[in-house]
Amino acid sequence: MKIYRVERVGALMVTTVYIRGPQSVAYTLLMIDTGSTYTIIRTKLLEDIGYTPASATVYRRIVTASKYERLPVVKVEQLNCLGTFMKDFNVLAHTLPQGIPVDGLLGMDFLQRFPIELRPYRGEVVLRKK
Repeated sequence: MKIYRVERVGALMVTTVYIRGPQSVAYTLLMIDTGSTYTIIRTKLLEDIGYTPASATVYRRIVTASKYERLPVVKVEQLNCLGTFMKDFNVLAHTLPQGIPVDGLLGMDFLQRFPIELRPYRGEVVLRKK
């Protein structure tokens, strides 16, 4: 069992994520979101590290609070988060609203891979060995 401290931004739990692209790397904050099926990253951040979401050939349809959206799938070379290394991990690119304190959502496509326990009160994520 490994316990990871995460940041609290109001009622949100956020964690630092390392993303490697073809031209650069980024360290950024993603909100842990068990209500999101997919991991979603701000389009501008993906472009900054060398991806071109506008030329994606695969898209996913998602439901937001107000509408359906069709988002490009981007395969990132490497995503490191909560002590876990993911290679060639698919994320969705999205133009997120300005002023939010994160660059995306860490969704269930990542979280469901592990026996995980969220402790919002303590600001902890517990990963258990499979």
